[in-house]
Amino acid sequence: MRIAFLGTGQMGAAIAALLIKNGHSLTVWNRTQYRLQPLVEQGATAAATPAEAVKTSEVIFSMPMDDAALEDTVFGSDGLLEALPKDAVHVSLSTISVQLSQKLMVEHATRNRAFVAAPVFGRPNVAAEGRLWVVTAGKQEALEKVKPLLECFSRGITVVGDKPYKAHALKIGGNFLITAMIASLSEGFVYAESQSIDPALYIEAVNAALFQSPFYTAYAKVMLLPPETPGSTIALGQKDTRLFREAAAATNTKTPLADYFQDQLQQASDAGLRDRDWASGYYQFVRSISHRSS
Repeated sequence: MRIAFLGTGQMGAAIAALLIKNGHSLTVWNRTQYRLQPLVEQGATAAATPAEAVKTSEVIFSMPMDDAALEDTVFGSDGLLEALPKDAVHVSLSTISVQLSQKLMVEHATRNRAFVAAPVFGRPNVAAEGRLWVVTAGKQEALEKVKPLLECFSRGITVVGDKPYKAHALKIGGNFLITAMIASLSEGFVYAESQSIDPALYIEAVNAALFQSPFYTAYAKVMLLPPETPGSTIALGQKDTRLFREAAAATNTKTPLADYFQDQLQQASDAGLRDRDWASGYYQFVRSISHRSS
């Protein structure tokens, strides 16, 4: 299938590489052009603009990092929307606001173009292994067209319905639970240290006894053995928590725990941890304030 892939950061590059590996023809674009070279070496064609990338494509994947970048990719000068072929499907893989997802749904429908939301759960290393979990929503015909492609890089797919914004809403809600897990693990590890218990032994015992979750195991490893390159950052955690609070506020729903997390993440960012790994950076922050208060 002829595919355009727009946004080749760590996650996007890993997914695009799997699509190439599965025999698809890719045209790739990224605001930072040098990031395209590894994909070009694998057989992709580089495009100078989003419009150029999509003009002959059957499916367009977009994965810029935030709302502003995606809006520019879609609606900006040489954006993808006006160049989208009639029968093509635009699939948004990014974690974006519910509000922007609703806008994209309307703007595509106005032009009689197909739009599917398919944000993913997982870090770049999970993407490279083809083991992401995809949450998707859109019209049935469009979903059927893109599902084989989603299966190239996922271990499972959840279909939320025919309104794309619901998939983005679910993804934001899932990321809130990741934040809650990171926060509770951080404080639990600090508690274990205060009792002269090895945090690795602490989570091994508690996870085996209570949660039996590979997710807890994976995040604990990241927190206790920080990666050289962050899978995601404190700044991205701030963004996702803000999106969760904004979506809830739009329906007059109170989120006191998310409000607390937003404050903690802001403090961590102010402490110079903005670009640190989301999980290990938060743990570092909790340790610092615990030791400071003692």
